[in-house]
Amino acid sequence: MHSFLRHLREKGLDCVPEPLSLSEETEVLGYLEGESGGDGWKHQHDERGLRSAARLLRRIHDASADWVPPQDAVFAAPPTAAGGDVFVHGDPGPWNFVWRDGEAVALIDWDFLHRAPRRDDVAYALLWFAPMRDDESSLEWHHFPQVPDRRARIDAFLEAYGIVADFDVADAVIRRRHATIEHVRSLAEQGVEPQRTWVADGSLEDEAAEIRWIEANRPLFDR
Repeated sequence: MHSFLRHLREKGLDCVPEPLSLSEETEVLGYLEGESGGDGWKHQHDERGLRSAARLLRRIHDASADWVPPQDAVFAAPPTAAGGDVFVHGDPGPWNFVWRDGEAVALIDWDFLHRAPRRDDVAYALLWFAPMRDDESSLEWHHFPQVPDRRARIDAFLEAYGIVADFDVADAVIRRRHATIEHVRSLAEQGVEPQRTWVADGSLEDEAAEIRWIEANRPLFDR
C-alpha cells in the first residue's frame, strides 16, 4: 500500500495520504484535512459532491494503471479472476472520501487495494452513492432529506467518472456485492476483526437481503 501511495503522489496526486513510516507495530500516514467517516456523508447528497467523488475516483484509477507492485507485495483483497485494467480502492464509499467545502478532495483507507476492472470500484461506489438501498435506509441511514432519484444520481456519477453507461447497473452492483460477501466471509473465517464480529452478528444475511431488494427494484436503477 505504501508503494502504491508513493506512486500516486510521485505523479502529482495529493489526493491520497502521504506514507511517512512503517514498522512492525506502527504505520504513519500524512494527515489530509477535511471531513470523512460519518461526517462525510452529507457532502454527497447534492450533485456537486456526487460528481466530485466520481471525478476523483477516475483520476486515481487512471494514475494507478502503470504501478508495478513490489515482488513481495501482499494484498488484503484478492485480485479478480479476470485481472483488471487498474488498481482499485475496494471500499470507495462516501465515508472513505475526504470532503472539503462540499467536494471530495481525497480518498483514504486503502486496506483493500487490489487489481481489478475499474467498473468494480464504480459499482461499489454506486451502491452507496445512489444509494441502491431501500427508502428507509436512504432516509435514516444515509440521512437524505427525501428519497433521492437514484437513476438520476447513477447517471450523474457515471457521466462525471466518464464511463459509458452501456452495462446493466443492477447486475454490476449485485456481482460486486456478492464479491464483498465472499471477502468478508473469508476474513471472518481467518478470525480477522471486525469481519468476524460482523458475520457473527448476521451481516451476511443482511447483505443477502439487500441484494434481493436490488433485484426486486430494478426499475429504480435501469433505463
